[in-house]
Amino acid sequence: MEGFRLFDLLHNLKQMPEKDDALAAKENGVWHKYSTQEFIDNVNYLSYAFMQLGIQKGDKIGLISNNRPEWNFVDHACSQTGAISTPLYPTISAYDLAFVIKDAGIKYFFVSNEAMYDKVKTAMNGSNVKEIFSFDPVPNARNIKELIEIGKNNVQVAKLMELKSTIKDTDLATIIYTSGTTGNPKGVMLSHKNFISNVMATRNLCPFHYSWRALSFLPLNHVYERMLSYLYLSHGVSVYYAVSLDTIGENLKEVKPQIFVTVPRLLEKVYEKIVAKGAELKGIKKSLFFWALNLGLRYKQHGENGWWYETQLKLANKLIFSKWREALGNNIVSIVSGGSALQPRLARVFHAARIKVLEGYGLTETAPVIAVNSYNDEDIKIGTVGPLINNVELKIAEDGEICVKGPNIMLGYYNRPDLTKETIDEDGWLHTGDIGTLEDGRFLKITDRKKEMFKTSGGKYITPQQLENRLKESRFIEQAMVIGENEKFPAAFIVPAFLFLQDWCKRHNIEYTTNEELVKNEEVKKRIMREVQDLNEKLSQHEMIKKIELIPHDWSIEKGELTPKLSLKRKAILAANKEAYSRIYVHNNEFFE
Repeated sequence: MEGFRLFDLLHNLKQMPEKDDALAAKENGVWHKYSTQEFIDNVNYLSYAFMQLGIQKGDKIGLISNNRPEWNFVDHACSQTGAISTPLYPTISAYDLAFVIKDAGIKYFFVSNEAMYDKVKTAMNGSNVKEIFSFDPVPNARNIKELIEIGKNNVQVAKLMELKSTIKDTDLATIIYTSGTTGNPKGVMLSHKNFISNVMATRNLCPFHYSWRALSFLPLNHVYERMLSYLYLSHGVSVYYAVSLDTIGENLKEVKPQIFVTVPRLLEKVYEKIVAKGAELKGIKKSLFFWALNLGLRYKQHGENGWWYETQLKLANKLIFSKWREALGNNIVSIVSGGSALQPRLARVFHAARIKVLEGYGLTETAPVIAVNSYNDEDIKIGTVGPLINNVELKIAEDGEICVKGPNIMLGYYNRPDLTKETIDEDGWLHTGDIGTLEDGRFLKITDRKKEMFKTSGGKYITPQQLENRLKESRFIEQAMVIGENEKFPAAFIVPAFLFLQDWCKRHNIEYTTNEELVKNEEVKKRIMREVQDLNEKLSQHEMIKKIELIPHDWSIEKGELTPKLSLKRKAILAANKEAYSRIYVHNNEFFE
């Protein structure tokens, strides 16, 4: 597939058997399906409309929407006209949205609904945005259906073919903005080749078949779900879009997919619901449920637990785990997990239940896959992110940092050659910022991170230092450490500014005894939480600090909590505040300790 571009996937799709459900989404409670031909036609009609609008090769097209077929129409129309799709999270903050619009120089915007239309309209003041189009009907906005009609009435096959012939696989296809350590998002530039090389390297991730269905619910603007959607397309897999995260359970039973992609937090929610239902059982049913669960949590690969364990596991699968598979639609071949670290206990119990969870690892900058556990048993090792994909080279630096090289490495950061130079060295190695090792000579294990940026279990990046600095702007806060790696939400340890707090307490008739007693005072906690909420109002939803714990003493160099440069020693602070951490993130370990 040398020279293959993203829009060539549509040509490839046309060679496969026609399907009546290439794409599907619920409208008014009914699944609206688009056939293979309708999918391709809508992309072409939209491409003709782009040409009528005067959209040129290299123009940036913004896209803010929930997952739906129209997202694909816009993405592929951009692809085959040479426009640069610039997708963003619907939850993006107003500040970041305004920054991206100006930084990318977005010319046109597509939005899903009226709320997104208003958000973009407010943020685009003083920018070069010419028009905002909508997917749902929005007053004063042209609808995507109108553009498709324009394309139908202005079919220009020869002109489109000529335009497509000028697009190279090495050309920029998209700019994906990710959280920046300096406060502003940074635009990752990915080419057609970056994505296609990743698609080709993961084609045997599962025993794909064109008769398969996939359920999609992770945001398409994220590189992870987006690349998988291209992978599905390359195999002719039908893609059904979940109505929302709240309807996933219902949609799984309706669609009965063979595959879906998730982040660990959503898999944890599935598991938590299953355990909660098990806890509601009575008598022998409850005993059997937790017997099977504990059996699954002790699962080891390749029959290492011996014949007696395997015999029991067969019975557990028949009696209990078969119901788990039914809850997922009863057709699941594989679940792909990425975005952050998967708890090994979850991988074990799902594998025991004959539900293969394939954990992988990558970055937006690597389009995204670097390594992944694939379907074959010999290519899976629980607790690792799997073998490297076959076109990626790996180098472990002297400090343990994972460095990679390959055709999936980004073109660079848009408008930021300085950041590009920091990330990709002169020899072409991309420095991931993660620390890792190879187990058994081939399975990559992530052990630490060089950068302080982390992800929640929902796969969203958090830049703690930026948030901490903003928290410390408050007169009430002396020191702060944002936590939440691989957890549901960000939280913070906060050391109050005790001198200021003493004065505040006097003014509010709150008795001051010791720091230890003061941090337990509910009025004090509420007042400091107000400071946190003031910051939250300026943040994107996934960055918002949901809970805090007040720490009764300053962090110091002497106690090993700060470096000589007064930087936080995060591991040491976490180790010293385990109880405070457990109060924030309550883990129910009753059944699996």
